[in-house]
Amino acid sequence: MATVDLTVDTFGTTVAENDTVLVDFWAAWCGPCRQFAPVFEAASEKHPDVVFAKVDTEAEQQLAAMAGITSIPTLMAFRGGVLVFSQAGALPGSALGELLDQVKGLEIAEVRRMAEEQAAQSGSARQG
Repeated sequence: MATVDLTVDTFGTTVAENDTVLVDFWAAWCGPCRQFAPVFEAASEKHPDVVFAKVDTEAEQQLAAMAGITSIPTLMAFRGGVLVFSQAGALPGSALGELLDQVKGLEIAEVRRMAEEQAAQSGSARQG
């Protein structure tokens, strides 16, 4: 599967409506981003059950800000609509494959339960 470009308008629905989504935040002027692009593209061919998405941080500055991107490339993985991985820096192909196997191996029900617990904890921390 080829990669898809995300915008501020399509990000939320893409993450919510797909089981596993891997997002690469990048920019054309970024050398490590350009080096990582073929690795990301190759992984998209090997994992057709995952949505591989790219966000051009120059064109989508609002989305990059909303995602808290401070360094590129940044890779985010979502499982069942929940952010389960976020890391700045390019990964070699083998590490990207391992990450995908781990993310796809997560039980969606467990991911959502953990997200609910984290939301409840952060809500009580704000009140306290």
